[in-house]
Amino acid sequence: MDSSANSLDGMSADSSAEFPDQAAIMEMRLQRHEDEITLLKASLANALRRIRLHDQLLPLLKQQLIAVNPGAAQVINQVCCSEGCASSRKWSTSSTGEGNLYPAPRVRRHSEKVGNPERQRKPLDKRAASSASLLTRSQSLENRAKETIASAGSPGSKRGTYTQGQSIKMFIRGRPITMYIPSNIQNYEDLKMELPSERLELDWVYGYRGRDCRANLYFLPTGEAVYFIACVIVLYHINNRTQRHYRKHTDCVRCLTIHPDKVRVASGQTSGVDKDGKPQHPCVYIWDSTTLVTLQQIGLGTFQKGVGSVAFSYADSGAFLCVIDDSNEHMLSVWECKKGTKHAEIKSTNEAVFAAEFNPVDSNNIITCGKSHVYFWTLSMGQFTKKQGIFGKYKKPKFILCFLFSLTGEVLTGDSEGNILTWGKSAADVKTLGKGAKETLQIMRQTKAHEGSVFTLCALQGGALLSGGGKDRKIIRWSADLAPERECEIPEIYGAVRTIAVVNDEELLVGTTRNAILRGAFSDGFVAIVQGHVDEMWGLATHPDQNIFLTCAHDRQVCLWNTEEHKLDWCITLEEYGLCADFCPNGSVVSVGLCTGRWMVLDIMTREVVSESTDGNEQLSVMRYSPDGSFLAVGSHDNFIYIYSVTESGRRYTRFGRCNGHSSFITHLDWSKDGKYIMSNSGDYEILYWDIASGCKLLRNRFESRDREWASYTCVLGFHVIGVWLEGSDGTDINALCRSHSERVVAVADDFCKVHLFQYPCPKPKAPSYKYSGHGSHVTNVCFTHSDSHILSMGGKDACILQWSVTGGGVGNSRERLTSVSSASTSSPEPVTC
Repeated sequence: MDSSANSLDGMSADSSAEFPDQAAIMEMRLQRHEDEITLLKASLANALRRIRLHDQLLPLLKQQLIAVNPGAAQVINQVCCSEGCASSRKWSTSSTGEGNLYPAPRVRRHSEKVGNPERQRKPLDKRAASSASLLTRSQSLENRAKETIASAGSPGSKRGTYTQGQSIKMFIRGRPITMYIPSNIQNYEDLKMELPSERLELDWVYGYRGRDCRANLYFLPTGEAVYFIACVIVLYHINNRTQRHYRKHTDCVRCLTIHPDKVRVASGQTSGVDKDGKPQHPCVYIWDSTTLVTLQQIGLGTFQKGVGSVAFSYADSGAFLCVIDDSNEHMLSVWECKKGTKHAEIKSTNEAVFAAEFNPVDSNNIITCGKSHVYFWTLSMGQFTKKQGIFGKYKKPKFILCFLFSLTGEVLTGDSEGNILTWGKSAADVKTLGKGAKETLQIMRQTKAHEGSVFTLCALQGGALLSGGGKDRKIIRWSADLAPERECEIPEIYGAVRTIAVVNDEELLVGTTRNAILRGAFSDGFVAIVQGHVDEMWGLATHPDQNIFLTCAHDRQVCLWNTEEHKLDWCITLEEYGLCADFCPNGSVVSVGLCTGRWMVLDIMTREVVSESTDGNEQLSVMRYSPDGSFLAVGSHDNFIYIYSVTESGRRYTRFGRCNGHSSFITHLDWSKDGKYIMSNSGDYEILYWDIASGCKLLRNRFESRDREWASYTCVLGFHVIGVWLEGSDGTDINALCRSHSERVVAVADDFCKVHLFQYPCPKPKAPSYKYSGHGSHVTNVCFTHSDSHILSMGGKDACILQWSVTGGGVGNSRERLTSVSSASTSSPEPVTC
C-alpha cells in the first residue's frame, strides 16, 4: 500500500488511552512541586531586583544628602553597616547585570503549549533556600533608604529619584525583563496608546488543502473554482484570476459540498481551541456563493471534534443535509436545511469515515464509506437502519476512499487496492443465512483501475466517469460500462490526484496531494493555477524594492512569489528544509538558513547557489543583512550570532566575528540604522545589544542603547513593542512581529491563529489593536512589502500564506507619537476584532 494510504490509516479514529490512576496522582504531585519551584524562583528574582535597586540608589542618595546636609552621610553609612552592604555579595549575574538563575527553556514548537513554564529546567542551587530572607532584607534596605530620603527633603518622582535610569519591567514566566525608556519621553505614564489609523483587508490567499482532505474542489457556473485552505473558503475565477473569500469559519475548514442549485454551499470546520485552551464548538454553514451571505448555521454545539463530511440531498432539490462528525462514533445526522433542525441521528462506526452521499433518486437512502467498510443507510420515520456491503469472495481493502452513483443506479467505489468495485443488490442466500433473510448488497464486479489508491471518482454526462490515482498519478476516463478510453499522468512535483472537478466537456480542474490545483485536458496536459507549501512554514522575506517575497518550509521547498500577479515565480527543492531568509539590500540575492546550521545564498534570477557556509550543527533561526548590505548576521540555536562581511554585491562572504553572550537560542535580531549595532532576543527572553564595528562586543550597559534607532524592528521583546504582549503571556505567544517601513504600525503574528495590527510604537501594556482571522494554525511569521502596501502572513501547520492590503493611514512618524503626551485618561480601548 502506498504512503498516501498509510497517512489515511493514521487518520482513523483511535480511541484515546486512559492513564492509570497512579500515574495521574504522580503527575499531580509533580505539578505541585514544579509550582512551588516557580514561586521560589519568582521570590528570588524579586529579592535580587530589590538588592540591585538599593545598590543603584545608595551612591546617588549619598551624593544628594551630602549636598543638602553634610551630616546625612553618617546616616547612610549606619544603614549599610547595620544591614550589610548588598554590593559586597558575590552573586552570579548574566551579561545584562541581572541574576542569571533561569537556565534556557527547552526548545519546542511554538504551537505546543505546556502547563508549567518551568518544566524540565535545572534545579535551583542553595541560594533558593534563602530567598525569603533575601526578600525581607532587601525590603528593609529599600524602606530605610526611602525614609532617609524623605527626612532629607530630596525631590521625589513617580519612577524614583532620578531620570537617568528610568526603566520599565515586564514579566514572562516570572522572569523580569528590564527595558529602558528613551530620553525624549518626559512622562511615560501619560503616553496614550491608540488604535492605528491603518486597517487590513484580505487581498489574496496562496495555497489549497489537498494534503489530507478530499472532495473539496468544485466548479461553479460563475466560472469560479471553490476550495478551501485554513479558515478561508476561496472562490477563484479561473479566467479573470480574481479571488473572493468566505470567512465565517473560526477554525480550519474540513469539508465542502455544493447544493443542487449550484449556488448554495455547505462547509464544515474542525472544533479547535481558543487562546485559553477551551474547545470551540464546530458547526456547518450554509451560504450563498454569489453574495457570500450566510443562510443557515447548522448544529452549533452538537458536533464533537469537528465536521468530517457534508452532503446535500438531490431527489428533493436539496431540502436535507447529511453531516458526519469527527467524534469516536462518527455520528451520522440529517438536518432540514431551511429550519436548521435535526431530522435524525445515529452512531455510524468507530472507524474513519471518508465520504457520505444521498442517493440521487431517493433522499431516504444514504451511503457512507471509510476504513474497510461501505454502509447503506435507510431513513424511515426518523429512524436509521443499516446494511453493510458484503465483500464475499473479493479481498476486503483497507480503505474505501470514494464512491459515486451510476446512471443505472449502481454504486461504484474506489479503494486503496486500486480497484473500482461495482455494488448491487443480490437475493439473500437462504441456505447460508436461513429463512427470512433479506436481500444483500454485494460486489457485482471488480475493475482494476490504478496502481495504488483510487482517491476520487467523478461522473460525466452520458454515464462516463473519471478516476484519479494515487501512486500512479493518473487520470483515466472510463465509459459507462467501465472500459478505459483515455488517460494522462500529472507531473510528479504536484503529487497524486486528490479530487477532480469538471469545467466543460474537455477541461478539468485537478486538486493534488501536494496542495496544488491544476487546469487542463487530456489532449493538452495540465498547468498549475494554484500552488502552495505542503508542510510547516517559518521562513519569510520580502524584496527591498520589488513586489516579490520568498518563503521556505519543512517540505524543503524555497519559493519566490509575486504579490502583484499572485503567482509562484519559481520553486526549488533543497536537501534540508529552510527556517529563515533575508534579501540582500541590493535585491539580487537572498540568504536562506537551514535546519542543520548550513545556509546558502541564491541568485533570485538564475536560482543558482552563489555562496554556502555552515555555522554550528543546530538550526538557524534568523538571517539579517545590515542596512547597507556590508554585513550579514546569522542567528543560531547554538546561542551564537555569526557575523559575516559581505562583498561583491552579496556574492562573497567572509567570517567577521561571533557574538557570544546569550544563554539560549537566538530568536530575533535587528540592525541599527548606522549598521554598527545589533539588538537580539533569545529563547530565555534576554535582550542584548552588540557593537559589531568594534569586534562583535557585547554592550553590558544596556541603558546606553535606549535612544538608538533601528533599521528594522522584528525583535518581539523591546521597549517599543511592550504593548503587543497580553497579560499572562508565556513567552511563545508571539512568534514574530514586523514594523512598517514608515514606522507607523507594527504587525504581529501570534500563537492563536491571529494577525494583529498595532500602532508603532506601543510601549505601554494592553495597547489596543485590530485583530484579523484567517489562519487555522499558529501564525509563524509576518512581513511588510517594500512599499508598506501589503502584509504577508504565514501559518505553521495550515501551510497557508495570506496577503493583506493595508488601507487608511495618516501623517506623522513614530518619534512624534512617542514624545506626545496626553492629560486625558490613559485607559486603552478594548481591542477591535475585524
